[in-house]
Amino acid sequence: MYKQRYVFYPPEQVCPEEQTGEAPVRVQAEDLYSKEQGYGFITEQNMEQDRNLMTPELNGGFLPVPWYRMLEIPGVEQKGKGCRLASPSSYAVGETDRQIPLRFKCRVPQEGSYKVRVMLRPEDEMEDIRIFAGRRCLADCRDKLSAGEVFSCQTLIQVCGIIPRGQEAVCREHCIELAVTANQPSLSEIIIESVEHPVLYIAGDSTVADQSAQYPYAPQTSYAGWGQMMPYFVQGNLAVSNHAHSGLTTESFREEGHWAVLLERAKAGDYMIFQFGHNDQKLMHLKAREGYLAHLERYIKECRKRGIYPLLVTPVARNSWRGNDGTYNDLLKEYADVCLELGSKRNIPVLDLHRLSMEFIIRLQKEDAKKYFYPSDYTHYNDFGAQKMAAMVCQEIRSVCGSWSGTDLPGGPECVQDGKQTGYRWLARQIKDEPALWNEPVWVEPLLSPKGFVTGDVPEELEEPDRPLDPLLRAEALDMVLRRAGFFNTNVYNDFFTDIVGHEWYAGAVECGLQNGIVTREMYTDRRFGPLEPVTRLDFITFLMMAYGSRNTLPEIRPCPYDKAAKGVYQRVLSAAYQLGALAPDGTDQLKESISRQEGTKICRNLKIM
Repeated sequence: MYKQRYVFYPPEQVCPEEQTGEAPVRVQAEDLYSKEQGYGFITEQNMEQDRNLMTPELNGGFLPVPWYRMLEIPGVEQKGKGCRLASPSSYAVGETDRQIPLRFKCRVPQEGSYKVRVMLRPEDEMEDIRIFAGRRCLADCRDKLSAGEVFSCQTLIQVCGIIPRGQEAVCREHCIELAVTANQPSLSEIIIESVEHPVLYIAGDSTVADQSAQYPYAPQTSYAGWGQMMPYFVQGNLAVSNHAHSGLTTESFREEGHWAVLLERAKAGDYMIFQFGHNDQKLMHLKAREGYLAHLERYIKECRKRGIYPLLVTPVARNSWRGNDGTYNDLLKEYADVCLELGSKRNIPVLDLHRLSMEFIIRLQKEDAKKYFYPSDYTHYNDFGAQKMAAMVCQEIRSVCGSWSGTDLPGGPECVQDGKQTGYRWLARQIKDEPALWNEPVWVEPLLSPKGFVTGDVPEELEEPDRPLDPLLRAEALDMVLRRAGFFNTNVYNDFFTDIVGHEWYAGAVECGLQNGIVTREMYTDRRFGPLEPVTRLDFITFLMMAYGSRNTLPEIRPCPYDKAAKGVYQRVLSAAYQLGALAPDGTDQLKESISRQEGTKICRNLKIM
């Protein structure tokens, strides 16, 4: 049995356990996490020293925006009741105060379930409090804590290997991360102990996945999947382990190794939730009644063979409406129907999130529903929307599983595994009875860099490319420009281009380009991006100038040797590129020709964007 206690009080304070001989780990404000020490805070100071701290699936789910890393950032200070972020712990964007998370990470001896208790004793009043555990999974929340008031919450965390997006190997980092967001976040104590409980594993796509958030943080403008909100609704005898990833289908979840990760760890009496469909519908061989159905049936068969309880979730609805008559456009009905039919056929519970989420969206109508989605996105929810969707999933668990009467074990209502009671009815009893939800979201301003923010830093990968003489592909060009401008690729893709599937490595770069105006819909009327085609100099320069314009003001249009090739939006782009030295001054650059990886790197490196 492993048990460890971390206390954040100043050294002169005495903890009750110390008087009984159980000495906790005393954490000082200056203790920053390192692999050698095995515990400590995570700040911008040590994030870039450890690659894992900058990898979304491994870093606890918070990443600073590039311009914030260049500011004089708040450190950690130790007060009478614990450690907290030194002022400022929030950053004002317009009239909105965005929050900076207080983050702590520690190593545990091995994979498995851990009970984590977090205690707060704020020195000053705390408001708008959220406590996240693992990969930004919601453990608890509170509107307000008075100065000196004691608040304690408990959650189960499943420490489990995971394959980060874009990687092939399983990362087995045995660590737990906790994050507190508030107007003045603080930490007083953390107690971690190993436990043996059933695990609820989740398999799915970006609408379910543990999504990272940029900070300064606001829940309205943060991507979130409903799976990362599940721990908030679960009581103390069930751990949640979310292995959903952006862009996955019923097929690629297996092919990319994620299913093998689950089967290696899941044991008889555990639970397995499946929600797919958003990406399956983009591929002809994964039609609802063809490949999609066949893959789900195979997953169910493999679960039952191992004594694992499978559950199907119908795909969460999009905020999609018809332009001609303004009625709701159900894009996933056939996939939801297949889940319901398969559940009836194979005698397993189906949680009809599609119906509940669609009714929710229709009730709000298109514009009001947008408050629960990531800005300018009709597929992916923000933190508020993800919490709503998780509440619906749990409502279905209580209703469907609570009245389950199936007899096909392990599909039966009750069962005993290793001397412990389990089963679908047992699962229903692990869901909290109507926990409080956040208030209705309000609009907040987009997170933009401060006016005049400038840095000349050049990413290491722009120093010298591999395969320097190979043609630079369009997706590579966009990714290169985004890194030069200091943008992070998103973990999701919102389906604008017909030739891009969400699980491809470049999908996040394309979505980031769309969201930040570096790629515009008007430039691609056929809705084809051509990610693996050689990029022309004109397209590369366009990406580069759009990125420059997101950080600085483009120069006014002036006559230049490239005027004959400039039409519409390209007139300003080429004029700016000429004035900024991104085009040859004598007008000899051929705009319709492709460029090499080496040349694109050189142009990017020489232009100071931020």
